[in-house]
Amino acid sequence: MSDPWDPAAFKTRVDGVLRSFLDEEAGHLVALDDALAPVAGQLRSAAGHGKRLRAAFCYWGWRAAGQPDSDALVRAAAAMELVHAAAIVHDDLIDDSGLRHGLPTAHVALETVLTAAPGPTRDGRRARTAARSLAMLVGDHLMALAARLFTTSGLPAAYLARARDLWAALARELIAGECLEILHTGGPPDTATSLKVVRYKTAKYTVEHPLLIGGLLAGAPAALRDTYSAYGLPLGEAFQLRDDLLGLFGDPERTGKAGLDDLRAHRPTALLAETWQAADTSQRERLRHVLGRSDLDENHLREVRDLMVELEAPQRVERMILARVERATRALDAAGTSPQARRALRELAQRATDRVH
Repeated sequence: MSDPWDPAAFKTRVDGVLRSFLDEEAGHLVALDDALAPVAGQLRSAAGHGKRLRAAFCYWGWRAAGQPDSDALVRAAAAMELVHAAAIVHDDLIDDSGLRHGLPTAHVALETVLTAAPGPTRDGRRARTAARSLAMLVGDHLMALAARLFTTSGLPAAYLARARDLWAALARELIAGECLEILHTGGPPDTATSLKVVRYKTAKYTVEHPLLIGGLLAGAPAALRDTYSAYGLPLGEAFQLRDDLLGLFGDPERTGKAGLDDLRAHRPTALLAETWQAADTSQRERLRHVLGRSDLDENHLREVRDLMVELEAPQRVERMILARVERATRALDAAGTSPQARRALRELAQRATDRVH
């Protein structure tokens, strides 16, 4: 395993796989009916952004088990990014988020197209309803396409069979995490509940499951797969905790997301839970005045930020991130893998958690 690891070159390979695959699928849709062009366009653009971390973790799950570089494996790893794209489309729809990567989210972009086009969906209310329904179907199709890209990657059927059960678990736990967030949205902020949502909605499918799938494809022994979980789960949690911090304290020009989304939706984030736990009665009343309101503005955001800083909630979340990254990297020290694999996984841990967007 002596060839150098070039994250930028790997991202280019994954981008190429996704672009070719989704262009072909979009073409099939338009061939059925020209009216499907807006849906095909969202399919093309859904996976057009991202750091390709999930694909990279899958790749290194394979490589750390002693397998060589493989174009077929890169195609299988790229399927992890379609799972992510599906989750994003659904998540933005559920949360009614307007921006992602600085661009309109799928349902917002579709509403714009439908409103401008002639036909029954041109009416504003109909356009919004139709756009949300179409976005839901785009997300569903992306999840189905992830499975197709994975199974047609070119890897031997015997290799793919090793990962079949885990693929099913990935889908189940991702849906469970999204459901848990919906069920706890608007409820009393609680750190343990928030961390459970983080674990199932994001952490597992971002790091642990891609690593394990790569390892299973490679025939990794049970001890190495245990190491992957010991590294992947805390790192995935740290990734989402960083995302929550950036959601409220990051620069929207860099994050590409609206800073008010978490407050407007009253999402059960650990940052909010830590704030609530430290707040006194009057401070909780200030939070109640803001959470879940549809008319929030930058003054509300500044007020909540100031309160969070006053109560040192961001610092506590930072400590939670650091503790999880340290736990993940300690697990690597005991791994029976090559120095190159350990270096790559440490670098990925840093890229996943030490970021500004």
